[in-house]
Amino acid sequence: MSNEFPAGVNRRNLLKLTAAAGMVAGAGILTSRTAFAGEEFSLKGKRIGISTAGTDHFFDLQAYNAQIEEVKRLGGEPIAVDAGRNDGKLVSQLQTLIAQKPDAIVQLLGTVSVIDPWLKKARDAGIPVLTIDVGTTNSINNSTSDNWAIGKDLALQLVSDIGGEGNIVVFNGFYGVTPCAIRYDQLVNVIKYFPKVQIIQPELRDVIPNTVQDAFTQITAILNKYPEKGSIKAIWSAWDIPQLGATQALTSAGRTEIKTYGVDGSPEVLQLVADANSPASGNVAQQPAELGRTAIRNVARHLAGGTLPRESYVPALLANKENVGEISKKLGIG
Repeated sequence: MSNEFPAGVNRRNLLKLTAAAGMVAGAGILTSRTAFAGEEFSLKGKRIGISTAGTDHFFDLQAYNAQIEEVKRLGGEPIAVDAGRNDGKLVSQLQTLIAQKPDAIVQLLGTVSVIDPWLKKARDAGIPVLTIDVGTTNSINNSTSDNWAIGKDLALQLVSDIGGEGNIVVFNGFYGVTPCAIRYDQLVNVIKYFPKVQIIQPELRDVIPNTVQDAFTQITAILNKYPEKGSIKAIWSAWDIPQLGATQALTSAGRTEIKTYGVDGSPEVLQLVADANSPASGNVAQQPAELGRTAIRNVARHLAGGTLPRESYVPALLANKENVGEISKKLGIG
């Protein structure tokens, strides 16, 4: 394998960059960068609408439940609704929430083109709208991880691990979801400086539901097209449920030389990263419960007359084969 890199960049420097990225991401874990130290506001007497696109994924469920618990802890009444990954139901539940005129609405995830008209209607009706992982001008504040850093750090880890060259498979089925789009764009931004890294075309489209099974099937099919070892170096996805299916497919096919990468820190995926024999090689673990709590604290601050930043960033943690045990311990997983 050649170890040639663009001018000024070599494998040693890449490894330093990825190590530094992991250290930075780990700093200040469990607190938002825009948290307001020592300040807590009550939601007593307030009704807070909590809308989510779904709760079938570890991230979604953790963030959703944390919001409900935080509203109650601060003395408010949560009105929580789950669309079950059905866009029609998501629109309907937003319509219902708007009609109930809560003191605020928090939207967790969702395709912007689907939900944005209804977030605007809520805003126009005088209902404050806050979001989690939704990039929209109709939100007062968006609680999120730093997806630019997530995308960059994961891409650097991937490029370093494959020696700066080789074909990679990319799942890109949810570009309409803001965090997924940012992470994908950062992957592209990084690999353009490594011309020997090529994305196999056409890109794969991950789906919901049956994400694991579908990823397993798609990866099995592409392995049949690229049967020679070394013809594919890595598989990337913007979240980690496709990574789970891809990893299972590689193990089943005996192609564990191919490495997989994803985002979210689902416990079952971090367990695979911890397995020395597993193809799972990198995963950026988010803190979904902290994201949920941050959003609700921001609601309370806003209703108390406080000002909010455009976005509140909660740190994420890059886990790889070397540090996954430490990351899992910090997150209270395993």
